[in-house]
Amino acid sequence: MQKLIKKQFKIKMLDAIIFASFGISSVHAAPVNDAEKDIERIEVTTQKRVQAIQDVPVTVTAFSGETLEKLGIQDLDVLSEITPGLVIQEQSPNNPGFVIRGITSDSGSAQAAPRVSVYYNGSDISRSRGSYFELFDIERVEVVKGPQATLFGTAASVGALSVTTRKPQQEFEAGLSVGAGNFASKNVQGYMTGGEQQLQGRLAFTYRERDGYIKNIAQRQRDMNGMDRVGIRPSLRFTPTENLTVDLVYNYEKNDDSGTSFKSRKFSPTGGDNSPYTFVEATGSPLAAQIFGKAELGVERTVKDLNLSISWDLNSTWSLNSITAKRDFDSLEVFDADGTQAWFLEFAEDATGEQFSQELRLNYASDKLNSFFGVSYFDEEGAQRVPFSTEESVFLACMGLLPVKVPCINPNGSVNVLTPVLTGGKAQLLPYSGEFKNYGENSAYSAFADVSFALNEQLELTAGLRYVDEDKTSRYASNFANSLLAGVPLLPVASTAGRIFSAEGTDDAWLPRFNALYRLDEQANLYATISKGRRSKVIDVSSANSSSGVIPRVTEVPAESILNYEVGVKGSIEDYQLIYAVSMFYQNYQNFQVTRQDSAGNFFVENAGNAKNMGVEAELKLALTDELEWFTNLAWIDAKIDDDSSNGELAGNRFRLQPEYTAGTGLQYSKELSSNYRINSSLLYTFRSDIFFEESNTPIAGFDIAQPAVQLTGLRFGFENTAQDWAVTLFASNLFDKQYLVDAGNTGGSFGFPSFIAGTPRMFGVEFRKTFM
Repeated sequence: MQKLIKKQFKIKMLDAIIFASFGISSVHAAPVNDAEKDIERIEVTTQKRVQAIQDVPVTVTAFSGETLEKLGIQDLDVLSEITPGLVIQEQSPNNPGFVIRGITSDSGSAQAAPRVSVYYNGSDISRSRGSYFELFDIERVEVVKGPQATLFGTAASVGALSVTTRKPQQEFEAGLSVGAGNFASKNVQGYMTGGEQQLQGRLAFTYRERDGYIKNIAQRQRDMNGMDRVGIRPSLRFTPTENLTVDLVYNYEKNDDSGTSFKSRKFSPTGGDNSPYTFVEATGSPLAAQIFGKAELGVERTVKDLNLSISWDLNSTWSLNSITAKRDFDSLEVFDADGTQAWFLEFAEDATGEQFSQELRLNYASDKLNSFFGVSYFDEEGAQRVPFSTEESVFLACMGLLPVKVPCINPNGSVNVLTPVLTGGKAQLLPYSGEFKNYGENSAYSAFADVSFALNEQLELTAGLRYVDEDKTSRYASNFANSLLAGVPLLPVASTAGRIFSAEGTDDAWLPRFNALYRLDEQANLYATISKGRRSKVIDVSSANSSSGVIPRVTEVPAESILNYEVGVKGSIEDYQLIYAVSMFYQNYQNFQVTRQDSAGNFFVENAGNAKNMGVEAELKLALTDELEWFTNLAWIDAKIDDDSSNGELAGNRFRLQPEYTAGTGLQYSKELSSNYRINSSLLYTFRSDIFFEESNTPIAGFDIAQPAVQLTGLRFGFENTAQDWAVTLFASNLFDKQYLVDAGNTGGSFGFPSFIAGTPRMFGVEFRKTFM
């Protein structure tokens, strides 16, 4: 009897993990008939209603919070390693890049619109500098592929990443996890929840600290790529009646990470070499505190998020849902763009943003007809200030602009400061600084509707439509004085002397989707999708010189539109001991928008013409034995700008940050040693083919701005006391200490001095977890 109960328990756990890996794990469980051995069926809410994952005609990958904890995933970029079609690049909390099926959303400009929707507890937080958050006390993570304007808003032009945090419960429960590892890493996470029948509360927190893994030999600077992050999340759930649920969630996060390891390949640090994986000598600007507002290299970032969600079951067929959210972020990152000991290209980015959103949605559900419709409002104000600091003679020497050519940095590592010579001894140093700013305001009003109708037991058709109307305002200002040595601004900027130039515009669109689901039998479904996505037009405001002085330069980049065609199959075999999902897609882009940097380091958006994108994604999970589970995911994505002369210099180029092939596979092993003890372990292997870091796909200053194929391995081994609810786990990521790049080119590349960012080396440590109930 005990063996039978154990077997059924493991099958149920496998079922839960599998469906969490292939669908949204929000999670309603319902027993099925005896023919299916009473296995729990996991139901999901991808289309804003409860459904079995196989009945959702959309390509979606999702993970429960329990799965993330078992695999030790605490960072968004690690999540992408086991999600086909998703790449998340994390230079720093201030600069994450989200890539779905080859399309990158990482622009820091307040004037540009995001491409990938990032949702946090049902609200849009897609603005790049405000979209990073810690993965702690998570209910589920959902990654939905393809244009999803009806389901996730206008920013979901190619897909959406949606994260839902755990909510309060009535029963008391608390948990604490502490960990330590190499590079002096420390990790503390915990939660506590409980309450009464009508009012429950939850408090969750996280603290992570780690020394930098790239040594910085410069004085008064921390080692690079260090981490110092704090998050706290109190939440309340109020259920005055069984039909009404009110959730209030506040999230506060503070980051104080050390500087990103931008390293030059042209010049070596004193006593070192130009490898991205060895020590740097990033001195920064000696006037950083005065000019940037922060003396050290690194990121200071604060995010505050308040979310009010109301769900009201009006009757057996109608329900009303409201989501109100406000999010503020303030992020200051100081970085050494040249990656050397020279006072040369020293920059900062000061990004701020305020967002408010409101959505009202009515749902209708019956045997054959399921639908939802509603309205939403989104308002955003953002600003990006980019100050610059250098020493005039160093800048001119490094850029090769002096009459006499001298090296920027001598072979012994010393920096040539020629100001005393050039000024006849009148000055020892000539500090130079300037800044440019961009501002963006966006108000979007939407109305949407989505209807699914079951024609018979086999065929269900879905049609959805969103109308969006946007009002946009873009502003720009710059302030660069003439250099004393050069007589002109050192950066090629038409200085507005602080004056703000402005332009306004409107944009609207109709965004449909059509889906068909055909049930082959009780265990397999086919689906097909046609959907349209859009990235709204960009009103790019900058400045230009003219005979009458500095004037505004306004460029309207047309809206990017995407038509997505997709077919797939989802199914299970042998009572859900095998789960599979395979999809094929083809996407056609018009007015493909790319983000680039000009020779002053200023970001701008331009139209690269037409582009094509096609691919195949597959996921599989199999119970090899009662104790051993195997999962794998594969993706082939061919994403390129059309090789047509009308597309200019980027014609035929691959999309940046997108590998052609990705694969992730792993084993999860769990075995009971006795009635009280169990071992849990996992092995994870990921592969990514080569990528380009810039749209140009070409070397800069003779250095490849690309990363060859990367293979990474992670291992976890845990010992658990099931009676006392505690566990000890040993872990290692990048087990074989592979060297790889996170990014290359960057701001220094705009000046002909590309910098390179090393990926995370081998990390290892131990964690202790205890649950109190």
